[in-house]
Formats: sequence, C-alpha cells, structure tokens
Amino acid sequence: MKKLLTVFFFLFLAVTVRAGGLSFIPYIPPEILKYSTYPCMPDFKEKMDRARENMMDRAKEMMDRAMEGKLESFDCCPRMGIGNTIAKLKAGETVTIAYFGGSITAQNGWRPKTSKFLGEMFPNAKINEIHAAIGGTGSDLGVFRLGYDVLRHDPDLVFVEFATNDGSNNPVNIWKQMEGIVRQIWKHNPKTDIVFVYTVTVATIGDYQAGKLARSAGAMEVLAEFYGIPTINFGKRVAQMVDDGKLIMKGDEAPEGVILFAKDGVHPGDEGHELYLADIKAGFEKMKDLPGIYHAPWLERVFIEGNYENAKMVSITPEMLKGEWKKVEEGEPNYGFTNRTGELWFSGKPGSTLTFKFRGTMAKLYDVLGPNAAQVYVTVDGKRAEKPSKRFDSYCSWYRLATLWCFNDEQNPEAVHEITVEIDSVQPDRHAVKSYEDGDPKYDGTNWWVGKIMLIGDLVD
Repeated sequence: MKKLLTVFFFLFLAVTVRAGGLSFIPYIPPEILKYSTYPCMPDFKEKMDRARENMMDRAKEMMDRAMEGKLESFDCCPRMGIGNTIAKLKAGETVTIAYFGGSITAQNGWRPKTSKFLGEMFPNAKINEIHAAIGGTGSDLGVFRLGYDVLRHDPDLVFVEFATNDGSNNPVNIWKQMEGIVRQIWKHNPKTDIVFVYTVTVATIGDYQAGKLARSAGAMEVLAEFYGIPTINFGKRVAQMVDDGKLIMKGDEAPEGVILFAKDGVHPGDEGHELYLADIKAGFEKMKDLPGIYHAPWLERVFIEGNYENAKMVSITPEMLKGEWKKVEEGEPNYGFTNRTGELWFSGKPGSTLTFKFRGTMAKLYDVLGPNAAQVYVTVDGKRAEKPSKRFDSYCSWYRLATLWCFNDEQNPEAVHEITVEIDSVQPDRHAVKSYEDGDPKYDGTNWWVGKIMLIGDLVD
C-alpha cells in the first residue's frame, strides 16, 4: 500500500503548464515505475498517451504555417519546463549545462551570463558550463558532433541555438536534424532538459516586427511542440525596442540613449546580450515551479521519418590512409581543433588518400579549411566526382572547421558504399580572398587536415 501511495503522489505532483492549458504529464522515476502497473491504475497510460497525442496533433497542425513563415512570435513557451535541472539546482548539486550552437553562443555573452545568473540564484549549486558552440555552424553539423561535444559530458540541461545559422535551411532538413539532436539527447539520458533559444539578426528582425517567428525558428517551434520542449525567443523583445526607437540593429554607433544591438547586425554587443539574458530570466521565472519530467515516453513516436537520430562521428584509423599521413601533435598547426575532433590527421602530399566503407545513407568528413589547404576529389563506389571539392573559400585568411560532403542517398539504408578522398596536385584558386597576393607563401600548399568521419550508418570491413 505504501508503494502504491507513493506512485499516486508522483502522479498528482506532475502537473505541467503548457501553451494551451494545464495537462497531466506524469513523471514516474524508473524506481517508481516498476511498481506502477496499468491494471492498478487503468487510466494512467490513457492520460499519458492523450497528453502526448494532443501535443503531437498541435505540432502537425502548425507545420503548414511554419513552412510559410507564419507562426506567431512570443517570448517564452514553457511547455514541460526544466524541472529536473531546477530540482538539482535547489538541492545544491553540481549541474552541467551545455550551450550548443553557433558564433552568437560562442561569444562572451548570453552563455556565461546565464551560467552566472543561475550560479547567483542557487549559490549552493555548482554550475559546470560546457561551451559547445562553433561559429558558422548549424544543426546539420550539430547533429553529428553532439555526442563528442555535448553528451560525453552528461549534461543536465542543453540550450540549443541554431535558428540563425539554419536560416537558409529548409524546414524539412531542420526537422530531420533537430529531431536527431533531441532524440540523441533523450536516448542518452531521458532526464536531461532541453531548451531551444531563437536569436535575432538584422536579416530576421522584420519577421519579429511583423509579429511572426523567423522561418527557421518556426520550424524548430513545431518540433518543440511535438516533444514538449520549452522555447525562449530573443526576437520579440528586440523587435519591440526597434519599434519604440530604443534600439538600432546595425551600425558603428547609436544615438545617445539608444542601444546599438550589433555592429554587424548579427553578433550582439554586451547590451544586446543583456537583452538576451533578460529573456532567459523571464523564461526561467515561468518554468521555475514546474516538476521534473522523464522524457523517454516522448521517444515512442517520431515527428519525421528519416530523422538523423543515428548520426554519429567515428574515428579514422591508420588502415584507412595511404600515402604520407601523420597524426597532428600538440604544438603543430591546427592542433587546437582537436578539442572538437578528438584527433586530426594531416597530409600535404598529392595522391594521398583516405578510404572507408560503410552501410547507410550519409557520409561526410569533419575537416579544416584554410589558406594553404588543398582541393580533393571524392570517389564513391568507383565513380570519381567531375570536379574537386575545395578546402578553401573567400574566408580562408584563417583556418576553421568545415564539413566535406561525400555521399547522401536516403533511399537505400542497407546498401554498402566505398568512399575514397584523394588530395589533388592542383591548388584551388586563392584569389577569392581579398587580401591574397600572388606569391604569398601563406597561401601555398596542398594540405588537408581531417578529423572524423560523420555517418548515418556504420563502418564495415
């Protein structure tokens, strides 16, 4: 009887405020769940299924409006909240928070400000901040690097910020990638809380001034509704301040009494990040009293078939390499990227190859672009690409991480493919970089740095 009463206590405790009203969303810890049989509580499964079905049905209804960029703007939608994280904060435990996104999150801005805010709010808790943001990258790379950059740290809370860098992506791809991120996180730990945050730029401020979400944010909002994930929209507050004449989005300086949001219209200055923090605080206020949720039941159905929940990175082995290769060691060029790739292989010799076989639908390589980087030819199942893939572009006055597409065919997941990538003897045209001058040794080379294989599938011998 005591065990049964404990079960009912958790059921009545787990009331979650969502957009659209109150619903019973049971949080049943595994140690309690084993005592809760459906014959003893015949309406338990029905209530739980109905709550999920309602959220999923609303998400499907939102899809068309999201595709057209017509979802309404808001400040925060709490949905299932972050009750697991808040419970640990209140208990004074160590709480690991991962900030997963692009360059706006990588700035010394809303990310450390949020960690500081939570640390001050809960002085007995220890905040372990995981900086998992890489500039210029979206959820297409994020879904592959999630395991190494985030999940190996066993986060309690993951902020996901890809709305800006996914701005040119179509909603279907966003759904596949973002759903892959959500499902990987909850497969790793069903008690990890997730928050989607939507940043705003000069390119999307018009949407928010019109009372709408930017299209990429709208696509993510549909997925958030499907899975009950809380979302915080940074765009509404900023848009209102633009309308009120209190803020300008872009410029070298602002008139007295007016906030300059970002010199480039994208990456906020400190005052802009303070506005983002204000939205975090307001969102926290709406979620602070919500109970913890065991998220595993939300994995029973998928939002979109073919999502990337099985995306992963795998290591390159010496057996895959032919020609002149070496593993990059500390102190050598681009070793710093190993904090993201784990390891990095280098060759500057034309004709050197990387070859692997896999069964699956997609293969990419996690590599480096740079001023003296090579161009490479990709061969798939014996068919060589007509044109080389340049590991160089107009931004390559410095080095940065990138993705080399090798193969994509979602129609035949059981097919086995062989990929070979070969360094070309011809260098890419360097004139794309404005500062390039003929003969500059900085831009001379056929060098390739490659870190990991990214797969939806598995390596085979």
